[in-house]
Formats: sequence, structure tokens, C-alpha cells
Amino acid sequence: MVSPSGYVATYRKIHLFNEEKLWFQPGEKEFAVYDIGSCRIGVMICFDWYFPESVRIMALKGADVICHAANLVLPHCQNAMPFRCLENRVYAVTANRTGGEERAGKKWHYTGKSQIAAPDARILYRADEATEEVGVAEIDVGQARDKRINKYNDLFADRRIGLYRTLTG
Repeated sequence: MVSPSGYVATYRKIHLFNEEKLWFQPGEKEFAVYDIGSCRIGVMICFDWYFPESVRIMALKGADVICHAANLVLPHCQNAMPFRCLENRVYAVTANRTGGEERAGKKWHYTGKSQIAAPDARILYRADEATEEVGVAEIDVGQARDKRINKYNDLFADRRIGLYRTLTG
């Protein structure tokens, strides 16, 4: 990851997909959040999105924006990420590959549709499935930092952690 000031950190993908398990070792460091001045950034790669804990832990650590680089082949991420944003009141930028390739007799089709999703689950920008595009959206960091749903409910304060023990067992 780089910021306006230069190199910030290196992230290693935690959740390997399919045959990646034959060739790679997953990252061993916890998800981290980096303050780049204008906002706080969390990073995940590709299949990490499939695990709701990935975005939740970065949101709990103060992320405003989740940067998500991907080579997605499953069709679900683009529809699921707005809900990850809603569940955690964060923005997410998914930069996905388009097109396809063939290796060792196996064909891969990348789902494209890079997107920017808001804390209220709105899609602020979504690219086409097949074309390379650059998308820009204005974000309100204050919206990501406000975890209140209404005057009685705060997304993080209302969690009942003592009843979630099975998640960490």
C-alpha cells in the first residue's frame, strides 16, 4: 500500500481460493488499518471478502475505506460488498479484473464490475463487466465514522460480544 507520502505497508492475502492452496501460503498477519491523513484504509485481497470477519475487524480497528484488489471469478462479490459496507458502516472500493485467461487447460472468466460502495449500501460507481474503466466517487469520511443507525442504536456499541463466543472458539 502506498499513500500520498509513499510506501505504507505490504499486505499478504489471508484466505486462499481454490488451487491457490496448492501453490501459496496464506498471510499470517492480522488485518491492519492505515491512517493516510484524509482517511483510514483497510486492505484485503480477492477471496478475503467472502469472510464477513475480514471487513468487521478492519471496521472495528477504525477503517473508513476498505480497498479490495481482486481477480474475482465467482459472481457474488459485487452484490455482497454493499451489504458488508452496510453491516460495518464503511466504504469499499473493489478493483476487479476483466476478461479471461486459460492456463493448463483451465479457463477463467473474471467478473469485472469494479465498484465503490457506501456505508449505506449504495453503489456509488460500478464499472462494466468487460471493459477497463476508471471510476471516481466522492466520499464522506464522517459517514463511515458514525456508527449510529438511529438515536437508539449504535452498530458497534450494541454488539453483544459475550453471546458471540462460538465465533472465536
